[in-house]
Amino acid sequence: MTDKPIYSRRILSFVKREGRLTKGQQRALDELYPSYTVALDGLIDFTVLFGNNNPVVMEIGFGNGSSLASMAQAQADVNFLGLEVHRPGVGNLLLQIEQQAITNLRVLNEDAVEVLKNNIANASLQGVMIFFPDPWHKKRHHKRRLVQDGFVQLLAKKITAGGVLHMATDWQNYAEHMLMVTNAASEFTNQSGQANFAVRPATRPLTKFEQRGQRLGHGVWDLLYTRN
Repeated sequence: MTDKPIYSRRILSFVKREGRLTKGQQRALDELYPSYTVALDGLIDFTVLFGNNNPVVMEIGFGNGSSLASMAQAQADVNFLGLEVHRPGVGNLLLQIEQQAITNLRVLNEDAVEVLKNNIANASLQGVMIFFPDPWHKKRHHKRRLVQDGFVQLLAKKITAGGVLHMATDWQNYAEHMLMVTNAASEFTNQSGQANFAVRPATRPLTKFEQRGQRLGHGVWDLLYTRN
């Protein structure tokens, strides 16, 4: 009897809830995506990708892209790279880029962990933003949460000294987890003090999701860290 090979399945930090693409989103993916993305065949040269030397900020998991589009419009002297695994969201952001003629934003429909490991040079990012990641609220699923010790160490390698890690969640348990994990990383300093969360900065747009949550009395926790 021949032993069958044993394959290890990598635990992902997301679930592909694909949803149905609208005709507009499908067109954006077919026609616009090639112009606003980059081939992942090595380290990304941001100067070539954006055509300038402006600082680069990455958002991991931009959802429908509305907040990222707003931030890119408001900060013309910053380049933004958005990563999202869900194609409808990518298509939606591409449509906003087209409609608003945004020039300082590029998009990747890829797993952020793999991109960070294989395609982002060390100390090349001015900042990383992670807003409302999947909370995996059941305790047995907490190991699937994106923000873990190893991931924070990976971010520390990619963010330049003086750069910023900005996270936000509407799950208090996850917020406390993020606080504990990132406080333990000597490469980062909590801008609000080790035991404290941050006030949402004006640079992070208030989403419709948050506005609805506020009306219902739901909390949102921001965390801001500086790379030492």
